Amino acid sequence: MAEQQTQPQLRHLVRIAQTDIDGKKTLLFALSKIKGIGVTFANAVCNLAQIDSTRKTGTLNDADVAKLEKVINDPLDAGMTPWLLNRRKDFETGIDKHVITGDLIFNTENDIKFMKRIKCYKGIRHILGQPVRGQRTRSKFRKNKGRVIGVKLSSGAKKGGKT
Repeated sequence: MAEQQTQPQLRHLVRIAQTDIDGKKTLLFALSKIKGIGVTFANAVCNLAQIDSTRKTGTLNDADVAKLEKVINDPLDAGMTPWLLNRRKDFETGIDKHVITGDLIFNTENDIKFMKRIKCYKGIRHILGQPVRGQRTRSKFRKNKGRVIGVKLSSGAKKGGKT
């Protein structure tokens, strides 16, 4: 009898960095579903872990998942360049690091609270609920901010016609 080649069992959910990832997607785009990891960072993680980024995530074995988690948790030790990290020269510690999932949310909230406390320009914009990075304030930022106040016509002006 001829030997049958068995394909690896496809897992539908793979848990990487405390996040459930769809096993049907390619590794590059599946890693980008983790909060704090983009496509460029995911590609660098795959290259450093020496895993093909076009592989389906569900075909990864436990050793590959461990390699990926090791690179994601400490990318500088794995040899990643510092400019790919999302928290360079951290304000409190002064070191380069990459934060993901809950730590990213926590650090972002703390940064906004700090800006509000020192009352820098960005902090004041956060306090007022206005756009922080120079966007228009005439129309676009008012999403879900309350009712829009229309223009009142003067008593002599007719609605819709010429005077």
